[in-house]
Amino acid sequence: MKKQVLLIFLSLILIDSCNNLDLEPLDRVTENAFYNTKAEFDGAIFASYSSIQKFWGNSTETLNERGEYWKMSLVTSDNVAADDVTSDQISRNLDNLLFDAFAVPFQSIYSIVYEGIFRANLVLEKLDGDHELTDEEITQLEGEAKFLRAWFHFQALKMWGTPPLSLEVNRDLNNLSLPNATQEELYTQILSDFEEAASKLPASWDVSNLGRATAWSAKAYLGKVNVWKEDWTAAITAFEDVIQNGPYILLPNYEDVFAFDNENNAESIFEIQFGGPFSDDNLWVFDDIHSEAFKGTQGIARTGYFDAGNGAPGGKSGWFVPTQDLLSAFEAGDLRREVSIYEEGDTYYTTDGFRSIPYDTAWSSTDLTIKKYRGARNVVPDNHAPHFQADFNNERWFRFAELKLLYAEALLETGRDAEALQQINDIRNRAGLADLDAPANLMEALRQEKRVELAFEGHRWFDVVRWGIGAEVFGDQWQDRYSLFPFPQSEIDRSGGVLEQNPGY
Repeated sequence: MKKQVLLIFLSLILIDSCNNLDLEPLDRVTENAFYNTKAEFDGAIFASYSSIQKFWGNSTETLNERGEYWKMSLVTSDNVAADDVTSDQISRNLDNLLFDAFAVPFQSIYSIVYEGIFRANLVLEKLDGDHELTDEEITQLEGEAKFLRAWFHFQALKMWGTPPLSLEVNRDLNNLSLPNATQEELYTQILSDFEEAASKLPASWDVSNLGRATAWSAKAYLGKVNVWKEDWTAAITAFEDVIQNGPYILLPNYEDVFAFDNENNAESIFEIQFGGPFSDDNLWVFDDIHSEAFKGTQGIARTGYFDAGNGAPGGKSGWFVPTQDLLSAFEAGDLRREVSIYEEGDTYYTTDGFRSIPYDTAWSSTDLTIKKYRGARNVVPDNHAPHFQADFNNERWFRFAELKLLYAEALLETGRDAEALQQINDIRNRAGLADLDAPANLMEALRQEKRVELAFEGHRWFDVVRWGIGAEVFGDQWQDRYSLFPFPQSEIDRSGGVLEQNPGY
């Protein structure tokens, strides 16, 4: 009888267990079990950083991405063309300012931006729960999550103008869509998040944590966002704090800025980490773009798209090539020209045996090839994955040189021309050029300087749009609707009309 009672009791326990919906799976860590220790929260915040790596994704697992952010930020500009022979049709369309709401780049980057925001919001949500963190650790992680949330929203604002504002983890599967936010709402939140980040982040990190946002990078972004907002006084205040009190300098040698063995240098305000030479040694959850069974990038794929195609040794695609118009924008004696562009008569550095050979203009439809981030300093075995299809060199997203030029712009807008000219001349002198002597159109001189200083770094398109000079740069090809990219049609459809398309698309 006792045995029968025991069996019945055990059966009831098993039945109750089978009906318990709170059981945790044994083959993976769940959300509820994860957010407890400092190491676990670090892993979660690194996941938000890692979304940025996907901007240059090279994947056949999702949307078949192929360097999508380069298409949106480089090929659209007057600095870069899609090679007539080697590039894909989407790149050629964007080169001709044919913006299609169904195109992969817009869908890919939009999804990545809001993935990064979701991951930052998830960290903020979990910081309000039970965990083992100290008050100091909570403060730092709040600052880091706010920095990243602001950073992603700022990119979305630049690209789409009125993208949704996402400030919490939405768990209502029947109400996931967010409406367009206003510019005022976006600027207010972005600036608030960067302000809070600046007050909570450390001024610097130790060597093992290089690449994480700092209080100074947040302060630099306060200035940059206020330039976009055209709040010149606020921008100047932020920039002067960073210039006078921050840790940044212009490196004496322009080529050193982009060397793979000089990452996170004193000119870098914020750069995208790509680790190497091993696939999982990076804080930013390296190669987050692929499953473990599909390690396809092992870094950033600039070698495939920047290095010469059209039969050049090394077998690269050469999709994105400099324009002759950009080449002619460099003054005689400008040291940046040789660092930035391969042209006739140059020595070319190839991953084919890592050797140097004469450059052949037949390798490019514009007779030119991108050299920045490549060249003798970077085309070396230690900077490349074993399959030679990617390199490990970080992307310098925001440099002190750009900050000084943004500062100069704010000074010009407030009538402080002499001080603005000094900032411009600092940049010119590093490039081996003489001072400008108060040109008649100082704003035009600043725009010229910024074009050549930041070539191939993804800023030119957004500057042309922000300055309102699209018709001047592109002539009859320009239409006002190009000031904003189209929202992905897939997102419009998925939202059921809650998200509204930008005018003209």
